[in-house]
Amino acid sequence: MAEGAQRERLGTARRWVVKIGSALLTGDGTALDREGIARWSAEMARLREAGVELVLVSSGAVAAGMARLGLSERPHALYRLQAAAAVGQMGLIEAWESAFQRFGLHTAQVLLTHEDLSHRGRYLNARSTLRALLDWGVVPVVNENDTVVTDEIRFGDNDTLAALVANLVEADLLVVLTDQDGLHERDPRLDPGAAVVHEAAAGDPALDAMAGAEGGALGRGGMRTKLRAARLAARSGTATVIAPGREEGVLAAIREGRRVGTLLVPDQAPLSARKQWLAGHLKLAGSLVIDDGAVRAVVEGGRSLLPVGVREVHGGFQRGEVVACVDAAGREVARGLVNYGAGEVRRIMGQPSSRIEAILGYVDEPELIHRDNMVVM
Repeated sequence: MAEGAQRERLGTARRWVVKIGSALLTGDGTALDREGIARWSAEMARLREAGVELVLVSSGAVAAGMARLGLSERPHALYRLQAAAAVGQMGLIEAWESAFQRFGLHTAQVLLTHEDLSHRGRYLNARSTLRALLDWGVVPVVNENDTVVTDEIRFGDNDTLAALVANLVEADLLVVLTDQDGLHERDPRLDPGAAVVHEAAAGDPALDAMAGAEGGALGRGGMRTKLRAARLAARSGTATVIAPGREEGVLAAIREGRRVGTLLVPDQAPLSARKQWLAGHLKLAGSLVIDDGAVRAVVEGGRSLLPVGVREVHGGFQRGEVVACVDAAGREVARGLVNYGAGEVRRIMGQPSSRIEAILGYVDEPELIHRDNMVVM
């Protein structure tokens, strides 16, 4: 589709996820930017009046806590980060609640961990809760549950959280507000004349070199995490706009199809809800190294993974956990819910399915991973 035509379609998007990062929300660390919060809430209220459903993913708890506590540097110890988040979350949610109340809108605090979205039952419950809030016209304010999360089960950044929430509610549009004009062709800190990429396919590999690597001092994200978020969101058919959050009327400009920020459009058919859940797993229980024949069967043929195609087993996973399928070069080609534990797979790998019962003494399924429980990466 020609440039411009995709932007015009943004006016028809009826469910948005809007993510606002720490650098914007805390005035680069001095305190909560209440003027900014008032402006963004006013813009979102106008979207609500136009019939747009909104989920807000708000960073800023740790940074707000740092400001309240007078800390000049982000703590390194996890328990200190959690304590800062506990202090800051109080002021953060109060600021959003007060701002939206001016327009007669209710908010709801929703704190999530990756574990909440990895467990299928909790994932479905979170989805139902968010949809109920949207049905009631409430604006959910989502953040990572920093106070209880551990390094092993954290999202890593709120860009990723926002993308997974977009998958969760099947949003039409993910808007990531940042302190940059968008994704630049080169790092604007090194090349101030670098042009903004106004529109691209989310999966375009040329974007990786443009995205750089590091985020700012307050947040954990950077342009690379925003690109990764756009690709995660694209799995549910969600377009992403990376836009300058300090620009007056930025949300209205996006809805009107104006040329603001970077629009990253899905370049693949949306996955089913179940496969979106599988694709969104950030922490895998293990991996299976599969041979070239199995790679072709899974990737090109859309088939299940059988024991005969497995060459190596890594990890101590249990039946029903999510594992990666990697090729001989270590590239992940698929992931899915495994039907046997790691010890069992080590005994039956390389064998035809007809031998499973003879080797194990029983057979649950002839496939290691059924195609309905697998997503190609």
